Amino acid sequence: MMMGTAVLTGTTSCVSDLDQYPHTETTSKDVYTSLANYEAVLGKIYAAMVTSGQGKGGDNKDMESVLNNGSGFDYMRMFINMQECGTDEFASTWLTGEQTTGLTYLSWDANDAWVSDMYYRIYYNIALCNEFLRNANSASFSGADAEKMKEYKAEVRFMRALFYFHALDLYRNIPMVTENDPVGSFIPPRYTPQQTFDYIESELKDCVGDMLPASTCPYGQASQGAAYTLLAKLYLNSEVYTGVAKYAECKDACKKVMDMGYSLESDYSKLFNADNDKRTNEIIFALPVSAEHTVSWGSSTYLVCGQLSMSNANQNVADFGATSGWSEFRLRPEFVDKFTQTDIDGGGDKRCKFFTNGQSKDVTSMTDETTGYLSEKWSNLKDDGTTASNTADAGVETDYPLFRLADVYLMYAECVARLGEDWDNWDGGSDAEAATRKEGAIYYINKVRERAYGDAEHNVWKDNFASDADFLQFILDERARELYHEGYRRTDLIRFGEFTTNKYIWQWKGGTHDGQAVDSKYNIYPIPNTELTANPNLHNDNY
Repeated sequence: MMMGTAVLTGTTSCVSDLDQYPHTETTSKDVYTSLANYEAVLGKIYAAMVTSGQGKGGDNKDMESVLNNGSGFDYMRMFINMQECGTDEFASTWLTGEQTTGLTYLSWDANDAWVSDMYYRIYYNIALCNEFLRNANSASFSGADAEKMKEYKAEVRFMRALFYFHALDLYRNIPMVTENDPVGSFIPPRYTPQQTFDYIESELKDCVGDMLPASTCPYGQASQGAAYTLLAKLYLNSEVYTGVAKYAECKDACKKVMDMGYSLESDYSKLFNADNDKRTNEIIFALPVSAEHTVSWGSSTYLVCGQLSMSNANQNVADFGATSGWSEFRLRPEFVDKFTQTDIDGGGDKRCKFFTNGQSKDVTSMTDETTGYLSEKWSNLKDDGTTASNTADAGVETDYPLFRLADVYLMYAECVARLGEDWDNWDGGSDAEAATRKEGAIYYINKVRERAYGDAEHNVWKDNFASDADFLQFILDERARELYHEGYRRTDLIRFGEFTTNKYIWQWKGGTHDGQAVDSKYNIYPIPNTELTANPNLHNDNY
């Protein structure tokens, strides 16, 4: 790989307190000497998703970048932009300053800064995992330490599978490197999507047994629930990646998660506030964020501050526990239209958290921050309404819920629908019987909708849908309503054949106000040109 071996760092913090990130640089031969140091490196692997370096806001950076004055951005800010910028959920404001024109208009190329930085950030994190495992596999521990090391190795394998899943989803034909490959001049082979899919599937199935169950897993660490959720996501998109549908396997993986004792949080807004670490009943895997220990200008700080206006005097950013708004993104009108005017006015769907005063619905200009409604989904307020922490030089305290139960319910519902059981075969029996048919899909959708509306008056039934296609479209729209600005939209639109095609057009899709279809090559991102130069095994199709 072009970037070489990852630099590992040590810390005195405990891995179960994952908002503590490494502060002291050292070499790998000094790090891998005790179980405590392995714990520290595991903490770094988790923290590497929400920080971009060893210092505040990306200081003492992990890797080179042309973004953010050379410091780059953290993994999650890049991932959010890669998944949201080009969709109906995002209208990015600072196209030139933040170099998001290509992402926004679906017109990137292999030299795009975000395309490149995301790629190298993924492989930097993979390198951290590989070095951990390379050393752990030859380490000698006994007794309780050996059992703990088995857990840590399983978690690292899960994290590496997560990074490879993102690489597969974003780039498809990617290089593969593991702890068993030599360090240094090794040139990784190019894996097909099927090969990468098989590798991720095998890793998850093999490591899940050594991971902690959700009931005993410390907050911020990956549990068995996280592993089965990731496996479900892999299966859900299998047909896109490999041409082979695996909806039955996805449904089974979802069912394993649903049987683990999770439950929906009654208040949707509390999933995205500064006390959301208390929402472990629904949040399956969270990335802890701390204004003291993991300060970056990305992750949930990007979502809290980025959604707020920097110039609209009608909006008080302090109402969200922030000291400033960044005007990073607004909403495109086609996404807004997935809610009713009653929802927008605050009388219906509680997931509809839009600010409209002084904002036009129509995005007449992508760079005019007054065009397009604003989202107010994310907050840095605690449950009691007080501000957690946010100053001019600090981030927020709101953790990033990477996996949660509502998403699993909707994945399950989609799989039941796609498997094509007859609508009329359900006899109104038990929930377990219903779960094998489309009414079972509706059952889980309605659990999500009842939380959204606070009652059952807005539940849907089979009579609401004229066809299977109508029902599946409704599921896609429900995913948008439930999961917007959580990093799912691009993948969902691709799975439904709507990201690049004329099946669904939104404002500024393809760079024109009225929107237009784009080349299907934009369903995947290209491998950066710098990597093609470094690795002759790689090439981009259609770029």
